[in-house]
Amino acid sequence: MKSPNPVFTHPILQLLQKCRTLDTLKQIHAQMIATGLTLHTYPLSRLLLFSSTLNITYTLSVFNQIPNSTIFLFNTLISSLVNQKHHTHIAFSLYRRILSHKTVKPNSYTYPSLFKACGLHPWVHHGLALHTHVLKFLEPTYDHFVQASLLNYYANSGKLGVARYLFDQISKPDLATWNSILAAYASAWAHAYILKNNLRLNRYVGTAFIGMYSKCGCIGLAYQLFDRLSQRDTSCYNSMIGGLAIHGYGHRALDLYEKMKREGLAPDHITFVVTMCACSHIGSVDEGCKIFDSIKEIYGIEPTLEHYGCVIDLLGRAGQLTEAEEKMRNMPMKPNAILWRSLLGAARVHGNLEIGEVALKHLMELEPETSGNYVLLSNMYAGINKWEDVKKIRKLMKDQGIIKIPGSSLVEMGGAMHEFITGDKTHPLSEEIYLKLEEINRRLQEYGHKPRIKEVLFDIEEEEKEDALSYHSERLAIAFALIAADSSAPIRIIKNLRICGDCHASTKLISMIYGRQIIVRDRNRFHHFNDGTCSCLDYW
Repeated sequence: MKSPNPVFTHPILQLLQKCRTLDTLKQIHAQMIATGLTLHTYPLSRLLLFSSTLNITYTLSVFNQIPNSTIFLFNTLISSLVNQKHHTHIAFSLYRRILSHKTVKPNSYTYPSLFKACGLHPWVHHGLALHTHVLKFLEPTYDHFVQASLLNYYANSGKLGVARYLFDQISKPDLATWNSILAAYASAWAHAYILKNNLRLNRYVGTAFIGMYSKCGCIGLAYQLFDRLSQRDTSCYNSMIGGLAIHGYGHRALDLYEKMKREGLAPDHITFVVTMCACSHIGSVDEGCKIFDSIKEIYGIEPTLEHYGCVIDLLGRAGQLTEAEEKMRNMPMKPNAILWRSLLGAARVHGNLEIGEVALKHLMELEPETSGNYVLLSNMYAGINKWEDVKKIRKLMKDQGIIKIPGSSLVEMGGAMHEFITGDKTHPLSEEIYLKLEEINRRLQEYGHKPRIKEVLFDIEEEEKEDALSYHSERLAIAFALIAADSSAPIRIIKNLRICGDCHASTKLISMIYGRQIIVRDRNRFHHFNDGTCSCLDYW
């Protein structure tokens, strides 16, 4: 195996990442000149990237002194400037320099950033000219990123026909590309066309729209659509009840369930699942158990494994772990991993170590490779300061080659998805994000927020635990959104794990302090934070 080129790993480049002031940057630049690093393209690209977030005038003076600038350096600087938005005009100025350059020509990495910039006023009209340049300078078939950026541009411009045509040209669209075309339809959608042309919305199309809006976080639009339907069947009610349930509006979901029965519609298998799910999310144990019992007693249907899973989740969330475990043992079928994991999660929340250990034992037999199972029990041990047991669990994971999935959060901005991992410093606006985090933490303290350091499951000092909480992925995503998004737009975040208690409490406060609606979709449900409250009413 080849050793990495020392130019890529030089310690001076590590100093660049920690640079916070222009004076420090100048000192590092001087060291790069003295050591000859500025004779190499990669170190120069890092210098341009980090300096552009500190002082654009200095960055341009450095760039203008490069004797033989490459397209790679042009692209690096253009990308950084576009991400900062307020320097977009300089990015287009650099592109014009590329076009007039004798030896440098644009390539596939030049255009995605520029098309991203064209999503903002007043640069929208530049997109059409850029498209002609793609046709002129690039060889078909175009790079996947170029195709996706073109699709995004036309979708954001409302030209869905062109966007769809471009999508159909992509042989193997990835998840991001699928999300782009789906978002384009969702935002202008077929729904607007139906309303504009006074077309009749039948229950089949209506049900599909309700599901789509619910999954996109637009529960208000979903209910508006549901309310306007002249005909509604069981599937339509199921879609609306399920949407209300995962958004935390369990009481409204139960009201809808009763309304459905009054209209003479018979509940089906899915109805019981989504309605018990609604009960689970608001802690309505008696109502949920009553619905479970009615499946067989009133409707003559044998409860399935999924129905048992719902009632066990309901009991576990409410802290009735003994009853949940007993229900599992008396099931007519063998519990699967989903049920044991539900029990383990409830044991972790309510601190029942005995049941948690039993659940993990079964999970290790059913899913020995799933990291989340071990992490749940490890977190439980850490929560009661049993650090030796934490070490045993982590050693077991290491011995079996099991890797913990890191917490990550996605936030959509200007048609692009930005992903953050806990403690992430790779984003081009990382410095601004961390400065915003400092401001957020300061304001949280002013409002009396006390960090819940039990949420930090490492054997470290108390002060370090407070810092660790600040760098959770959703905090980084929120900080980025606050500096990058329009001040009136809701902040929408998708998180791969369950939101922790401290992030939940701080996000409620942030929504009040900054006057922003923040919608977080964690692993289990949506949380709508607004004016210091959450739709889940702190029960999740």
